[in-house]
Amino acid sequence: MSATRKAYRAAILHSIADPAEVGVEASYQYFEDGLLLIDNGKISALGDARDLLPTLAADIEVEHYQDALITPGFIDTHIHFPQTGMIGSYGEQLLDWLNTYTFPCEKQFADKAHADKVAKIFVEELLRNGTTTALVFGSVHPESVNAFFEEAERLDLRMIAGKVMMDRNAPDYLTDTAESGYIESKALIERWHGKGRLHYAVTPRFAPTSTPEQLTLAGQLLGEYPDLYMHTHLSENLKEIDWVKELFPERKGYLDVYDHFKLLGQRSVFAHGVHLCDDECQRLAETGSAVAFCPTSNLFLGSGLFNLPQAEKFKVKVGLGTDVGAGTSFSLLNTLNEAYKVMQLQGARLSPFKSLYLATLGGARALSLDDRIGSLQPGNDADFLVLDYKATALMDYRIQQSSSIDETLFVLMTLGDDRTVRQTFAAGRCVHQR
Repeated sequence: MSATRKAYRAAILHSIADPAEVGVEASYQYFEDGLLLIDNGKISALGDARDLLPTLAADIEVEHYQDALITPGFIDTHIHFPQTGMIGSYGEQLLDWLNTYTFPCEKQFADKAHADKVAKIFVEELLRNGTTTALVFGSVHPESVNAFFEEAERLDLRMIAGKVMMDRNAPDYLTDTAESGYIESKALIERWHGKGRLHYAVTPRFAPTSTPEQLTLAGQLLGEYPDLYMHTHLSENLKEIDWVKELFPERKGYLDVYDHFKLLGQRSVFAHGVHLCDDECQRLAETGSAVAFCPTSNLFLGSGLFNLPQAEKFKVKVGLGTDVGAGTSFSLLNTLNEAYKVMQLQGARLSPFKSLYLATLGGARALSLDDRIGSLQPGNDADFLVLDYKATALMDYRIQQSSSIDETLFVLMTLGDDRTVRQTFAAGRCVHQR
């Protein structure tokens, strides 16, 4: 048997375009009896099993799954690693929630041993839920980023993370300075960015917790390393927006603060964007910046409802984010369940195929990684999932009533959770098996 080549046979589904741009029928490929061929961590072929099986070398093992669906690995475009231990914290909106729960929890990550322990739990939860790539907030401590990247490197995962830059409006025990934030970020960039499948994101928490000096240096880092990511928050909460106006009265709006400091661009991802005006959407689109849609968090904190049709109108790149710990689940299936409801509350529809796009190819495009992940196109990294139609008795029964792949997909997204993920593969290697 070949050591690096293996084939996987099952129903196979992946997005190839945004349904909002090409229509639903042209947005996906589905093989009722498909075959996915993996060679040395990459996808080398995809198609109907009847066409590909006769072409395989005799020594290639074929793993055949019944009652299962192979999809690309899920992509989480906004999540907080240090907030794993505070998921499900009761009863606050954003600004009070930060002070009551977030900052005390993140304080613990000055201790590398603590960061190492949580990194293992965090990465295990990502993989258990089928997330193969995530854009991750660390804490202000370099130890948090080192712990996360060490665990991601061990498993050869494609991950993006950064140290929080935060030099004001936070407890003294959790702030850096403009200079130290720059120096520590630069050291982490030199150590981790581009190492294996790892990438670094310049990560100011949000405009209110960074001085103009720190935001200037964040923009300087992006200029010094043009292929870095930038990851922050934008227009999540109305009180937050008012606070930004008080702190930056010379700017015409929240997004303009980031724009002024040269933080918009093809690899810039802004979490939430719940309260954006048309001009801000236009500017995001012009610069190639992306928004992470975080429905469970927005509902949990009472922040508001993300306007996906508005983003589509202006062709803003949108990915899906769990936003753990304000988000209430690591599961992007569960997150899509809530995203559907957010659209319903606004009189809009979220089709199963648009949902699949947001969780896979849409996330990859938001991260400018769609030439490597997000679909099962030959040449891409072999990051994929096996979803189990029989994960629960109810799911098994409900899918037996299904008459089409779109109905089955919608059932997976409304009834699914970590139990639905039978196996998770990263670079062709099984990194989680239920």
